[in-house]
Amino acid sequence: MGKFIKSGRVIVLLQGRFAGKKAIVVKAFDDGSRSRPFGHCLVAGVDKAPLKVNKTMSKKKIAKRTRVKPFVRYVNYNHMMPTRYQVPAEIGAPSLASDSQMDTADGRVEAKKFIKKVLQEKFVAPPSDKSGKPSKDVLYLRKKLRF
Repeated sequence: MGKFIKSGRVIVLLQGRFAGKKAIVVKAFDDGSRSRPFGHCLVAGVDKAPLKVNKTMSKKKIAKRTRVKPFVRYVNYNHMMPTRYQVPAEIGAPSLASDSQMDTADGRVEAKKFIKKVLQEKFVAPPSDKSGKPSKDVLYLRKKLRF
């Protein structure tokens, strides 16, 4: 079977605290690692998605409603479901977080801040696909999963 959970794939988490949340695969560990001897990956996701805005809202209210709350964690392959969506290369999924950042609490905070900045920037002005329309992958990641 081919390897389809690669960096940049959008997934939905199925178990745990972030069940039902969408995330991007940052780095995949198919054979596991010494500390986690099972197939897993490092993911960066959206804990709290931005809300809808309209023209009548003030700038302050728009700024508040477009905020994103991110998360970063290691996830077992059994606890996630890959989707057909793959984020564009310009978002730079492998650069969102690193293993060395995940080792310390300060590193995780730093990674979350960077992810928040990148996601908010891309959600406000999504990158365009080949036809010039906003990328459906980023728009899917932005929406709250309804279930």
